[in-house]
Amino acid sequence: MTVWRTSPNLALDEWVNRRRAEGASIVHLGFGESRLPVFAPLVEHLMAGAGANAYGPVAGTLAAREAVAGYFTRRRLPTHADQVVLAPGSKPILSAIQHVVPGDCLLPVPCWNSYAPQVRLAGGTPIGVPIPSECGGVPAPAALREAIRSARARGLDPRILVLTLPDNPTGTLAPPVLVRELCTIAEEADLLIVSDEIYRDVVHDPATELLSPAEVAPHRTVVTAGLSKSLALGGWRIGVGRFPDDARGAEIRAGVVGVASEVWSNLAAPMQEVARYAYTDPPEIRERLAASARLHGAVARAVHTIVVGAGARCRPPTGAFYVYPDFEPAREALAMVGVTDARSLQRRLLDEFAVAVLAGDALGDDPRALRCKISTSMLYGDTPEQQEQALACADPVRLAHVAELLARIEDTFTRLCVARRPAAVR
Repeated sequence: MTVWRTSPNLALDEWVNRRRAEGASIVHLGFGESRLPVFAPLVEHLMAGAGANAYGPVAGTLAAREAVAGYFTRRRLPTHADQVVLAPGSKPILSAIQHVVPGDCLLPVPCWNSYAPQVRLAGGTPIGVPIPSECGGVPAPAALREAIRSARARGLDPRILVLTLPDNPTGTLAPPVLVRELCTIAEEADLLIVSDEIYRDVVHDPATELLSPAEVAPHRTVVTAGLSKSLALGGWRIGVGRFPDDARGAEIRAGVVGVASEVWSNLAAPMQEVARYAYTDPPEIRERLAASARLHGAVARAVHTIVVGAGARCRPPTGAFYVYPDFEPAREALAMVGVTDARSLQRRLLDEFAVAVLAGDALGDDPRALRCKISTSMLYGDTPEQQEQALACADPVRLAHVAELLARIEDTFTRLCVARRPAAVR
């Protein structure tokens, strides 16, 4: 019997919460939750939908699916309601696709820690492909071609390519030219593209442009998204999927709905009312999204400056709310205190400095590498009042409660890396 353990990010979050409840002071950078209060109009629509207690259609109500279709259409992806499925989070849709589409799955390395287990749960083999030097969330094109060739030579059957735009864990967005090149490879190799766009409304660098693979290869791209990150509704579990508008897309969607009917039945009816409202893009929602993206970007850039100052290599964040530092330049200094790989880096930060990060090997990365994921979205304050203050502030990194945490993070990485470097190389 295969033993499945709690996903590492969820396990770390539960552990930190238990220790905090016991009185420990831990800076939590190990969990990708948007730590902001629920926007009041969303609560009003949840209450308005609270009387809906029927199961309803598995794929979601027509009103909710039409709202999601409109959302995608306004983002250069013409969509009708019959292409849409709602679910309790995008995670079940991603998993269901793995059960519906046969074959093995190509994943960027590193990537979100649930992709590979979902492939294995469905009986497939995850095939890791290194990411480009300039961004994450997608495989490097040359490496992808070689991975497909090598996998087939080994008797594997790569049929799905997962892309994440913007990316968890690197906090970057693949440029359009790269997306187009990967779509060309998917056409050549007859791959289904699954474009995880859960962070599509959290692009915070105005110089970047999000090009969805569904714009380039609409007949072979499934898009997944949701409200967990953009509107800080992780615990409400509202996810959506958009399927191609052709016979194959309809077949995959029907398969996902079939899985849903046996596993989760449908998205809770009150949450469908929330989805219907949010996905119509009313002005107040657009303003909330813009303010959230500004906050996420400001704090992510501040943490990026800190880790680079401590000697790490790190891609500048452009979307989502993560940075993914590589402390290889500080390897000699870190070895002096027993830090030689990703897990010992995570342990040292937690044991000595009470700073929680997620080790890179939990994301499919080389366990020997000195890389970790830092989630910056947990730094906005401990109370709803502090979080709203950060959201409204033009320069949130200067707020006392945010600046205090940033100073603690800077002190941690300075003491860990800079202060311990041999004098000759400081």
